[in-house]
Amino acid sequence: MNKILHDVDFYAWTQQQIDLLKMRRWSEVDLESLIEELTSMGAGERRELINRLAVLLAHLLKWQYQPSFRGRSWQLTLKEQRRQLQRLLRDNPSLQVRLCDFVTDAYGDAMLLAAKETGLDENMFPDSCPYSEMDILNPLFYPD
Repeated sequence: MNKILHDVDFYAWTQQQIDLLKMRRWSEVDLESLIEELTSMGAGERRELINRLAVLLAHLLKWQYQPSFRGRSWQLTLKEQRRQLQRLLRDNPSLQVRLCDFVTDAYGDAMLLAAKETGLDENMFPDSCPYSEMDILNPLFYPD
């Protein structure tokens, strides 16, 4: 019954699971689906962080490799992505511990995005991220 509700009305299922947990009716909790949803939520936060890093890193590369195109729009994108990253890390401090890994994951996507948006060959960019974690999050850092 719980599994069926999960599949046909997710919101109703979440409310039911909350009520069952509050009432400590452990045997009625849809444990399998609950574990699946919690796992998915954690993966979603990780994906969000990697996506934001990719956009930020792509704009840092564009800033560095196309100085003649620098402008307010790029500055605002860098500022926005850094603010979003700071918020995400504040809300999920355990992600900070693996930030180096996430930067590595995001950098390949960032190179492709920067190449796509600039028309530059992706091989023009360094093979690994040239920016430190501190630089990436620093609102005053602009590579030159």
